[in-house]
Amino acid sequence: MKPIVPLPPGRLSGIVAAWLAVVALASSPTQAATPDEPYRAVMGEPVETEIEFRIAVTAPHHTKTLRVWVPIPPSDSAQTCESLGFETFPRAVEPQIGTEPTFGNRFAYFEFKAPRGAQMIEHRLRVTTRAMRWSVDPLRVSPPAEWPVAFEPYLRSDAAIELGEDVDALLGEVAGDADASAPADLRSAMNWLEDNMVYDHSVASLSGSSRHALEQRRGHCSDYHGLCAAFGRTLGYPARITYGLALFPKDSPSHCKLEVFLPPYGWVSFDISETQKLINKIETDGTLREEEKRVLAAAARRRLHAGFREAAWLLVTKGTDYDLAPPAANRVRVVRTIYAEADGRPLPEPDPADTTKREFAWMTAHRYASSDTLPMPFKDFETLRGMAESRPLLRRPDRGN
Repeated sequence: MKPIVPLPPGRLSGIVAAWLAVVALASSPTQAATPDEPYRAVMGEPVETEIEFRIAVTAPHHTKTLRVWVPIPPSDSAQTCESLGFETFPRAVEPQIGTEPTFGNRFAYFEFKAPRGAQMIEHRLRVTTRAMRWSVDPLRVSPPAEWPVAFEPYLRSDAAIELGEDVDALLGEVAGDADASAPADLRSAMNWLEDNMVYDHSVASLSGSSRHALEQRRGHCSDYHGLCAAFGRTLGYPARITYGLALFPKDSPSHCKLEVFLPPYGWVSFDISETQKLINKIETDGTLREEEKRVLAAAARRRLHAGFREAAWLLVTKGTDYDLAPPAANRVRVVRTIYAEADGRPLPEPDPADTTKREFAWMTAHRYASSDTLPMPFKDFETLRGMAESRPLLRRPDRGN
């Protein structure tokens, strides 16, 4: 095993986003929003976590070149990440560090020539995370007359988040009117997903596919958030999938969230799939009275609509449909934990939470040690106590055509 390879000092990533208030933007056009501004949320207390993250990748027999990209979590206004280095086993391979240009995701790239048997990569990190609450007031949400060009990757149709007439028509039905100037709100879209999507690891795209969610009405977190990102973009707001790690033991460590850029709050985080699972848990809990169930389920929805991100989650990558650095044989739709290919062909994505799967080309193992007990807001009902009433989230902006 080779010695630890230290990484260059971390730098602020382009993941974070927010902007100055709408009034400031209107009074000073030079202070236009950008996707790279800090989150504008109320931050919770910092929690430090030591992470040991290991990957075992087995290439097909007689593979000439095994290539592996391991994302490096960014440091930003909500989290800090200190990479303590990489180790490989049994072969010593020096990683190449690269940053893809579209969203600023950073990767450690490994190239194994003529691999024999499984190749193992270990990444050790020290991270600090915080819970974030936005308390979105719908009366303050207002888009600019025209989004700066830097937001274009978050507004267009891409290989994962596909826009089109079917998305627009469904959004019109969900909101009650498909006309662009009608009060079609994002909250209605989230409520529709809760009522119509079924969380199912055995029927999941693993790639943030809005098309899969539209057609199957089943999937996992990325399908929920891919479709809602399509709704958000159709409404005229930048939207994206952010993938990260749940900082507690579970079968599949990766989990994604939706972020929508809502002036003047900037990027706001929403977790539709985990909220749905929490509400289902509340409604089937035999120890709660019916009135308690009603109050807690309503509180879960209010927290969702107001914008919330827990401390027990570390953002790792953002965006969909981009080239890796260095480039892979093809663009990727999302990177959940790693990306790997053998002789130019991608190795299949594992989903250890899918009980129907028995074969994996690669797997991850992970251990976390936190400085404090991390609350589990999507598992612990007590985190919902005291949630205030809120109003509908936002209205569809007038696109003028």
